[in-house]
Amino acid sequence: MERVLATDGTLVAEDPALSPERLRELLEHMLRVRCVDERMLKLQRAGRVGFVGTAKGLEATLIGSAAALGGRDWLWSGLREGGAALMRGLPLAEYVAQMYCNANDTAKGRQMCNHFQHKGSHYPSWSSCIGTQIPHGVGAAFATKQRGEDAVHGIYFGDGATSSNGFHSGMNFAGVWNVPAVFVCVDNGWAISVPSSAQTASESYADKGVAYGVPGTEVDGNDVLACLGAMGAAVERARAGEGPSLLVLRTYRMLGHSSSDDPSKYRDDAEVSAWAARDPIERFERFLVARGVLAEGERASLEAELLAEIDAVIHEQEAAPPMPLKTLVEDVYAEVPRHLRRQYNAFIAVAERHGEAQPGDGAFPL
Repeated sequence: MERVLATDGTLVAEDPALSPERLRELLEHMLRVRCVDERMLKLQRAGRVGFVGTAKGLEATLIGSAAALGGRDWLWSGLREGGAALMRGLPLAEYVAQMYCNANDTAKGRQMCNHFQHKGSHYPSWSSCIGTQIPHGVGAAFATKQRGEDAVHGIYFGDGATSSNGFHSGMNFAGVWNVPAVFVCVDNGWAISVPSSAQTASESYADKGVAYGVPGTEVDGNDVLACLGAMGAAVERARAGEGPSLLVLRTYRMLGHSSSDDPSKYRDDAEVSAWAARDPIERFERFLVARGVLAEGERASLEAELLAEIDAVIHEQEAAPPMPLKTLVEDVYAEVPRHLRRQYNAFIAVAERHGEAQPGDGAFPL
Protein backbone atom coordinates (compact mmCIF):
# COMPACT_ATOMS: atom_id res chain seq x y z
CA MET A 1 0.00 0.00 0.00
CA GLU A 2 1.44 3.35 -1.04
CA ARG A 3 2.16 5.71 1.85
CA VAL A 4 4.15 8.92 2.33
CA LEU A 5 3.40 9.72 5.98
CA ALA A 6 3.38 7.35 8.92
CA THR A 7 0.58 7.64 11.48
CA ASP A 8 2.79 9.89 13.61
CA GLY A 9 3.31 12.27 10.67
CA THR A 10 6.90 11.33 9.84
CA LEU A 11 8.00 10.75 6.26
CA VAL A 12 8.31 7.12 5.19
CA ALA A 13 8.76 7.77 1.46
CA GLU A 14 10.25 10.38 -0.84
CA ASP A 15 9.40 13.95 0.13
CA PRO A 16 6.86 15.30 -2.40
CA ALA A 17 8.56 18.74 -2.11
CA LEU A 18 5.39 20.81 -2.05
CA SER A 19 5.58 24.49 -1.16
CA PRO A 20 4.52 25.61 2.33
CA GLU A 21 1.60 27.45 0.74
CA ARG A 22 0.39 24.31 -1.02
CA LEU A 23 0.70 22.25 2.17
CA ARG A 24 -1.35 24.78 4.12
CA GLU A 25 -3.99 24.83 1.38
CA LEU A 26 -4.40 21.08 1.65
CA LEU A 27 -4.83 21.30 5.42
CA GLU A 28 -7.35 24.13 5.17
CA HIS A 29 -9.42 22.21 2.61
CA MET A 30 -9.39 19.13 4.86
CA LEU A 31 -10.48 21.22 7.83
CA ARG A 32 -13.27 22.78 5.75
CA VAL A 33 -14.60 19.32 4.93
CA ARG A 34 -14.72 18.42 8.61
CA CYS A 35 -16.20 21.75 9.73
CA VAL A 36 -18.93 21.71 7.08
CA ASP A 37 -19.67 18.08 7.90
CA GLU A 38 -19.99 18.88 11.60
CA ARG A 39 -22.34 21.79 11.00
CA MET A 40 -24.53 19.91 8.52
CA LEU A 41 -24.94 16.97 10.89
CA LYS A 42 -25.98 19.30 13.72
CA LEU A 43 -28.52 20.95 11.42
CA GLN A 44 -29.93 17.54 10.49
CA ARG A 45 -30.17 16.47 14.13
CA ALA A 46 -32.02 19.72 14.82
CA GLY A 47 -34.48 18.98 12.01
CA ARG A 48 -33.37 21.92 9.90
CA VAL A 49 -32.08 19.86 6.95
CA GLY A 50 -33.16 16.38 5.98
CA PHE A 51 -30.14 14.23 5.20
CA VAL A 52 -26.34 14.22 5.53
CA GLY A 53 -23.81 11.76 4.12
CA THR A 54 -21.04 12.17 6.65
CA ALA A 55 -17.38 12.40 5.61
CA LYS A 56 -15.52 12.47 8.93
CA GLY A 57 -12.33 10.42 8.56
CA LEU A 58 -12.27 10.69 4.75
CA GLU A 59 -10.77 14.18 4.49
CA ALA A 60 -7.38 13.06 3.16
CA THR A 61 -8.98 10.71 0.66
CA LEU A 62 -11.28 13.36 -0.79
CA ILE A 63 -8.96 16.36 -0.78
CA GLY A 64 -5.73 14.57 -1.62
CA SER A 65 -7.14 12.82 -4.67
CA ALA A 66 -9.29 15.68 -6.00
CA ALA A 67 -6.43 18.16 -5.59
CA ALA A 68 -4.64 16.34 -8.41
CA LEU A 69 -7.44 17.13 -10.88
CA GLY A 70 -7.13 20.30 -12.96
CA GLY A 71 -9.84 22.85 -13.67
CA ARG A 72 -10.65 21.26 -17.04
CA ASP A 73 -11.05 17.82 -15.48
CA TRP A 74 -14.29 16.21 -14.29
CA LEU A 75 -15.27 14.73 -10.93
CA TRP A 76 -18.06 12.12 -10.92
CA SER A 77 -19.29 11.75 -7.36
CA GLY A 78 -20.44 8.63 -5.52
CA LEU A 79 -21.72 10.31 -2.32
CA ARG A 80 -19.24 12.08 -0.04
CA GLU A 81 -17.27 14.23 -2.49
CA GLY A 82 -19.10 17.49 -1.74
CA GLY A 83 -16.08 18.81 0.19
CA ALA A 84 -13.88 18.15 -2.83
CA ALA A 85 -16.40 20.06 -4.95
CA LEU A 86 -16.04 23.04 -2.60
CA MET A 87 -12.28 22.95 -3.15
CA ARG A 88 -12.81 22.83 -6.92
CA GLY A 89 -15.15 25.81 -7.13
CA LEU A 90 -18.62 24.92 -5.85
CA PRO A 91 -19.62 28.04 -3.87
CA LEU A 92 -20.33 27.35 -0.20
CA ALA A 93 -23.62 29.24 -0.55
CA GLU A 94 -24.77 26.84 -3.29
CA TYR A 95 -23.69 23.87 -1.16
CA VAL A 96 -25.75 25.03 1.82
CA ALA A 97 -28.71 26.09 -0.36
CA GLN A 98 -28.88 22.58 -1.76
CA MET A 99 -28.91 21.18 1.78
CA TYR A 100 -31.98 23.36 2.49
CA CYS A 101 -33.50 22.84 -1.00
CA ASN A 102 -34.46 26.53 -0.91
CA ALA A 103 -34.95 29.10 -3.68
CA ASN A 104 -31.17 29.27 -4.23
CA ASP A 105 -30.84 25.52 -4.82
CA THR A 106 -29.50 25.09 -8.35
CA ALA A 107 -31.22 21.68 -8.50
CA LYS A 108 -34.55 23.45 -7.83
CA GLY A 109 -35.44 21.02 -5.07
CA ARG A 110 -35.47 18.05 -7.44
CA GLN A 111 -32.72 16.21 -5.60
CA MET A 112 -32.73 15.18 -1.96
CA CYS A 113 -30.27 17.25 0.05
CA ASN A 114 -26.56 16.33 0.01
CA HIS A 115 -26.82 15.68 -3.75
CA PHE A 116 -24.71 18.49 -5.19
CA GLN A 117 -23.84 19.59 -8.71
CA HIS A 118 -21.82 22.44 -10.17
CA LYS A 119 -21.47 23.04 -13.88
CA GLY A 120 -18.59 25.50 -13.52
CA SER A 121 -16.24 22.93 -12.01
CA HIS A 122 -17.43 19.91 -14.03
CA TYR A 123 -19.20 18.25 -11.12
CA PRO A 124 -22.31 16.42 -12.39
CA SER A 125 -25.22 15.75 -10.07
CA TRP A 126 -25.01 12.29 -8.55
CA SER A 127 -27.57 9.58 -7.88
CA SER A 128 -28.19 7.47 -4.80
CA CYS A 129 -28.43 4.43 -7.10
CA ILE A 130 -25.14 2.62 -6.53
CA GLY A 131 -22.60 2.62 -9.35
CA THR A 132 -24.67 4.40 -12.01
CA GLN A 133 -22.17 7.27 -12.25
CA ILE A 134 -19.43 4.87 -13.36
CA PRO A 135 -20.63 4.10 -16.92
CA HIS A 136 -21.80 7.73 -17.23
CA GLY A 137 -18.29 8.94 -16.40
CA VAL A 138 -16.74 6.44 -18.80
CA GLY A 139 -19.05 7.60 -21.58
CA ALA A 140 -18.11 11.21 -20.93
CA ALA A 141 -14.42 10.26 -20.91
CA PHE A 142 -14.89 8.51 -24.27
CA ALA A 143 -16.51 11.68 -25.64
CA THR A 144 -13.52 13.68 -24.37
CA LYS A 145 -11.20 11.34 -26.26
CA GLN A 146 -13.28 11.49 -29.44
CA ARG A 147 -13.19 15.30 -29.37
CA GLY A 148 -9.44 15.37 -28.94
CA GLU A 149 -9.66 17.19 -25.60
CA ASP A 150 -7.18 16.62 -22.78
CA ALA A 151 -9.58 16.51 -19.81
CA VAL A 152 -9.41 13.60 -17.37
CA HIS A 153 -12.44 12.14 -15.60
CA GLY A 154 -12.12 11.16 -11.94
CA ILE A 155 -14.88 8.62 -11.26
CA TYR A 156 -15.54 8.09 -7.53
CA PHE A 157 -17.42 5.26 -5.84
CA GLY A 158 -17.40 3.25 -2.63
CA ASP A 159 -16.22 -0.29 -2.00
CA GLY A 160 -19.81 -1.54 -2.20
CA ALA A 161 -20.15 -0.23 -5.76
CA THR A 162 -17.55 -2.76 -6.94
CA SER A 163 -20.38 -5.30 -6.76
CA SER A 164 -22.59 -3.25 -9.09
CA ASN A 165 -23.17 -3.83 -12.78
CA GLY A 166 -22.07 -0.25 -13.42
CA PHE A 167 -18.59 -0.93 -12.05
CA HIS A 168 -17.92 -3.96 -14.25
CA SER A 169 -19.50 -2.45 -17.36
CA GLY A 170 -17.64 0.82 -16.85
CA MET A 171 -14.28 -0.82 -16.21
CA ASN A 172 -14.64 -3.05 -19.25
CA PHE A 173 -15.56 -0.22 -21.63
CA ALA A 174 -12.85 2.02 -20.17
CA GLY A 175 -10.20 -0.64 -20.77
CA VAL A 176 -11.39 -1.43 -24.31
CA TRP A 177 -11.70 2.22 -25.31
CA ASN A 178 -8.57 3.34 -23.45
CA VAL A 179 -10.40 6.36 -22.04
CA PRO A 180 -8.82 9.19 -20.00
CA ALA A 181 -10.34 8.19 -16.65
CA VAL A 182 -9.21 7.43 -13.12
CA PHE A 183 -11.46 5.12 -11.13
CA VAL A 184 -11.29 6.11 -7.45
CA CYS A 185 -12.60 3.44 -5.10
CA VAL A 186 -13.03 4.97 -1.65
CA ASP A 187 -12.77 1.85 0.50
CA ASN A 188 -14.07 3.17 3.80
CA GLY A 189 -14.54 -0.24 5.35
CA TRP A 190 -18.31 -0.52 5.12
CA ALA A 191 -21.01 -0.48 2.42
CA ILE A 192 -23.65 0.64 4.93
CA SER A 193 -23.59 -2.49 7.15
CA VAL A 194 -21.65 -4.83 4.82
CA PRO A 195 -17.93 -4.92 5.69
CA SER A 196 -15.29 -4.80 2.98
CA SER A 197 -14.26 -8.35 3.92
CA ALA A 198 -17.72 -9.61 2.90
CA GLN A 199 -17.81 -7.64 -0.34
CA THR A 200 -15.08 -9.49 -2.23
CA ALA A 201 -12.79 -12.53 -1.99
CA SER A 202 -9.98 -10.60 -3.70
CA GLU A 203 -6.99 -9.69 -1.56
CA SER A 204 -7.46 -6.09 -2.63
CA TYR A 205 -10.02 -4.14 -4.62
CA ALA A 206 -7.07 -3.01 -6.72
CA ASP A 207 -6.91 -6.56 -8.14
CA LYS A 208 -10.25 -5.99 -9.86
CA GLY A 209 -8.64 -3.92 -12.59
CA VAL A 210 -6.59 -6.86 -13.89
CA ALA A 211 -9.47 -8.53 -15.76
CA TYR A 212 -10.13 -5.30 -17.66
CA GLY A 213 -6.54 -4.40 -18.49
CA VAL A 214 -6.59 -1.53 -16.01
CA PRO A 215 -3.68 -1.15 -13.56
CA GLY A 216 -4.71 -0.95 -9.90
CA THR A 217 -2.96 0.68 -6.95
CA GLU A 218 -3.80 0.55 -3.25
CA VAL A 219 -3.11 3.74 -1.30
CA ASP A 220 -3.29 4.76 2.35
CA GLY A 221 -6.39 6.93 2.14
CA ASN A 222 -5.64 8.64 5.47
CA ASP A 223 -2.40 10.04 4.04
CA VAL A 224 -3.23 13.16 2.04
CA LEU A 225 0.22 13.28 0.41
CA ALA A 226 0.00 9.66 -0.72
CA CYS A 227 -3.47 10.27 -2.20
CA LEU A 228 -2.24 13.38 -4.01
CA GLY A 229 0.81 11.60 -5.42
CA ALA A 230 -1.01 8.47 -6.58
CA MET A 231 -3.85 10.42 -8.13
CA GLY A 232 -1.42 12.82 -9.77
CA ALA A 233 0.43 9.93 -11.43
CA ALA A 234 -2.84 8.36 -12.62
CA VAL A 235 -4.09 11.68 -14.00
CA GLU A 236 -0.82 12.26 -15.89
CA ARG A 237 -1.03 8.75 -17.30
CA ALA A 238 -4.60 9.29 -18.51
CA ARG A 239 -3.83 12.71 -19.97
CA ALA A 240 -0.88 11.26 -21.89
CA GLY A 241 -3.20 8.80 -23.63
CA GLU A 242 -2.01 5.76 -21.66
CA GLY A 243 -5.48 4.83 -20.48
CA PRO A 244 -7.44 4.43 -17.26
CA SER A 245 -6.24 3.45 -13.79
CA LEU A 246 -7.93 2.13 -10.67
CA LEU A 247 -6.99 3.68 -7.32
CA VAL A 248 -8.17 2.11 -4.09
CA LEU A 249 -7.95 4.58 -1.21
CA ARG A 250 -8.09 2.68 2.10
CA THR A 251 -9.79 4.80 4.73
CA TYR A 252 -12.61 4.64 7.27
CA ARG A 253 -15.83 6.55 7.81
CA MET A 254 -15.89 7.42 11.48
CA LEU A 255 -19.65 8.02 11.66
CA GLY A 256 -22.64 6.31 10.08
CA HIS A 257 -23.25 5.70 6.43
CA SER A 258 -25.61 8.65 6.67
CA SER A 259 -27.49 10.66 9.26
CA SER A 260 -30.15 7.92 9.17
CA ASP A 261 -27.73 5.14 10.11
CA ASP A 262 -26.64 3.79 13.53
CA PRO A 263 -23.26 2.10 12.96
CA SER A 264 -23.12 0.81 16.54
CA LYS A 265 -25.60 -1.86 15.43
CA TYR A 266 -23.10 -3.57 13.15
CA ARG A 267 -19.51 -2.64 13.99
CA ASP A 268 -17.18 -2.97 16.95
CA ASP A 269 -16.18 0.06 19.04
CA ALA A 270 -12.60 -1.25 19.14
CA GLU A 271 -12.41 -1.03 15.34
CA VAL A 272 -13.62 2.56 15.41
CA SER A 273 -11.09 3.46 18.12
CA ALA A 274 -8.24 1.90 16.14
CA TRP A 275 -9.09 4.02 13.11
CA ALA A 276 -9.56 7.14 15.24
CA ALA A 277 -5.87 6.82 16.12
CA ARG A 278 -5.10 7.13 12.38
CA ASP A 279 -7.02 10.40 12.00
CA PRO A 280 -5.93 11.97 8.66
CA ILE A 281 -6.05 15.58 9.84
CA GLU A 282 -4.04 14.91 12.99
CA ARG A 283 -1.46 12.98 10.97
CA PHE A 284 -0.99 15.83 8.50
CA GLU A 285 -1.04 18.44 11.27
CA ARG A 286 1.87 16.70 13.02
CA PHE A 287 3.82 16.69 9.76
CA LEU A 288 3.18 20.40 9.17
CA VAL A 289 4.12 21.38 12.73
CA ALA A 290 7.37 19.42 12.46
CA ARG A 291 8.06 21.19 9.16
CA GLY A 292 7.45 24.61 10.66
CA VAL A 293 4.61 25.20 8.20
CA LEU A 294 2.02 25.28 11.00
CA ALA A 295 2.42 26.60 14.53
CA GLU A 296 1.43 24.56 17.56
CA GLY A 297 -2.25 25.22 18.25
CA GLU A 298 -2.81 27.10 14.98
CA ARG A 299 -5.27 24.51 13.76
CA ALA A 300 -7.83 25.72 16.33
CA SER A 301 -7.74 29.27 14.97
CA LEU A 302 -8.10 27.99 11.40
CA GLU A 303 -11.15 25.96 12.42
CA ALA A 304 -12.67 28.97 14.19
CA GLU A 305 -12.32 31.06 11.02
CA LEU A 306 -13.88 28.33 8.89
CA LEU A 307 -16.79 27.82 11.27
CA ALA A 308 -17.48 31.58 11.32
CA GLU A 309 -17.57 31.58 7.50
CA ILE A 310 -19.83 28.52 7.40
CA ASP A 311 -22.20 29.85 10.07
CA ALA A 312 -22.63 33.13 8.19
CA VAL A 313 -23.64 31.24 5.05
CA ILE A 314 -26.01 28.99 7.02
CA HIS A 315 -27.83 32.02 8.47
CA GLU A 316 -28.09 33.53 4.98
CA GLN A 317 -29.48 30.38 3.38
CA GLU A 318 -31.80 29.55 6.25
CA ALA A 319 -33.47 32.92 5.69
CA ALA A 320 -33.90 32.33 1.95
CA PRO A 321 -37.46 31.69 0.68
CA PRO A 322 -38.62 28.24 -0.41
CA MET A 323 -38.39 27.13 -4.01
CA PRO A 324 -41.23 28.74 -6.06
CA LEU A 325 -44.02 26.26 -6.76
CA LYS A 326 -43.97 27.10 -10.48
CA THR A 327 -40.66 25.23 -10.79
CA LEU A 328 -42.73 22.02 -10.59
CA VAL A 329 -43.63 22.42 -14.26
CA GLU A 330 -40.54 24.20 -15.63
CA ASP A 331 -37.51 23.05 -17.61
CA VAL A 332 -38.92 20.02 -19.44
CA TYR A 333 -40.44 22.08 -22.28
CA ALA A 334 -39.38 25.41 -23.77
CA GLU A 335 -42.88 26.65 -22.91
CA VAL A 336 -45.12 25.08 -20.29
CA PRO A 337 -47.76 23.10 -22.28
CA ARG A 338 -51.50 23.34 -21.66
CA HIS A 339 -51.87 20.07 -19.73
CA LEU A 340 -49.16 21.05 -17.24
CA ARG A 341 -50.62 24.54 -16.83
CA ARG A 342 -53.98 22.94 -16.08
CA GLN A 343 -52.46 20.57 -13.49
CA TYR A 344 -50.46 23.38 -11.91
CA ASN A 345 -53.52 25.65 -11.61
CA ALA A 346 -55.46 22.81 -9.97
CA PHE A 347 -52.59 22.24 -7.55
CA ILE A 348 -52.49 25.94 -6.63
CA ALA A 349 -56.23 25.92 -5.98
CA VAL A 350 -55.83 23.00 -3.54
CA ALA A 351 -52.87 24.72 -1.85
CA GLU A 352 -54.90 27.91 -1.42
CA ARG A 353 -57.76 25.98 0.18
CA HIS A 354 -55.69 23.82 2.54
CA GLY A 355 -52.46 25.79 2.98
CA GLU A 356 -48.86 24.78 2.32
CA ALA A 357 -47.73 21.25 3.09
CA GLN A 358 -45.85 20.91 6.36
CA PRO A 359 -42.77 18.76 7.04
CA GLY A 360 -43.74 15.33 8.32
CA ASP A 361 -42.24 13.17 11.03
CA GLY A 362 -41.79 10.03 8.95
CA ALA A 363 -38.57 8.04 8.84
CA PHE A 364 -36.02 9.34 6.32
CA PRO A 365 -34.48 6.83 3.87
CA LEU A 366 -30.87 5.70 4.10
